[in-house]
Amino acid sequence: MRSKGHRGARPRCTRTIASLLLSVNSFHNVRLDLNSLFAGLVSCHVSLPHFKQSGFRNVSVGGFFLSQASSSSRHGRVCASTVLAAQQRSNSTSSKISVDFDQSTGVAVMHMKSPPVNSLSLDFLTEFCISLEKLEMDKSCRGLIITSSLPKVFSAGLDILEMYGKSPESCGEFWKAVQEMWLKLYSSNMVTVAAINGSSPAGGCLMSLTCDYRIMVDNPRYSIGLNETQLGIVAPFWFKDTMANTVGHRVTEMALALGMLYSPAEALNIGLVDQIVPEDKLMSTAEQTMAKWLAIPAHARQLTKSMMRKPTVDRLTSKREADVQNFVSFITKDAIQNSLRVYLEMLKRKKA
Repeated sequence: MRSKGHRGARPRCTRTIASLLLSVNSFHNVRLDLNSLFAGLVSCHVSLPHFKQSGFRNVSVGGFFLSQASSSSRHGRVCASTVLAAQQRSNSTSSKISVDFDQSTGVAVMHMKSPPVNSLSLDFLTEFCISLEKLEMDKSCRGLIITSSLPKVFSAGLDILEMYGKSPESCGEFWKAVQEMWLKLYSSNMVTVAAINGSSPAGGCLMSLTCDYRIMVDNPRYSIGLNETQLGIVAPFWFKDTMANTVGHRVTEMALALGMLYSPAEALNIGLVDQIVPEDKLMSTAEQTMAKWLAIPAHARQLTKSMMRKPTVDRLTSKREADVQNFVSFITKDAIQNSLRVYLEMLKRKKA
């Protein structure tokens, strides 16, 4: 297990198709939803089973099914012996997102499960935001761990098919959903931990950057970064701001200009992730990290987070409509649509 240090490993600029699988919007980022692109990434997947317990009854609260034991304290909490014996959980499952909420700890685990590579489509983003909003509204939920249920990939980023052959209205709706995902997660009052169990380029990297803490599996075949320029596009200002807030201006300038993807060890060196661990230690480390953050008085932690992040949030909020218009104007240009078509055809040939 390693935490962020000051080693001198140099970032690498990956140019393989697997690395390029990420973004294709002009001002923004897009990803490719093809299983073959991750064929070369070999690693074990963390098993995240859902435990079925006896002696629980299901209660629907705000769209979530809460499994509650029949015996509880006067505050509605399950007694310690029951928690230890049964690990009481509540489960919410949708087609692309599932949420396990442990009421005894106040910590939810969100599993992204949209094969083959958790592409951030409009449907995915809608489910993600709804799930996040429900957790945010539940005052008993204090922390959120985000991970993937798919092997070898956290999220490969935005879905290119949401931008190819679509009307300006559809493209605008999609981009608003991308903004909403970032705004909700970056400004969340919950403690958020990204448990990155696979490659996380472009939009996947952005999602992890919005979290308070990032833990990545230590596998050199995995990569993470905002690599839009490798496809001739530019990350939007709020992608840039999020990364600069994390790793600093100069590192961000180099990373974005060269479209760099980093191995876990390289990402740790520059501060893009906070910790790298063996795959079988990922979730236990995330839970330990969460406990440390939750030990801080909530009001002090939340106000500090707001103080640090509000200027970045306000910048997008004040320019949100202009940002949408810039994206739509770019992505609907004939030249860009033709580039997307050529790229998709190339990937289809490769897959065949």
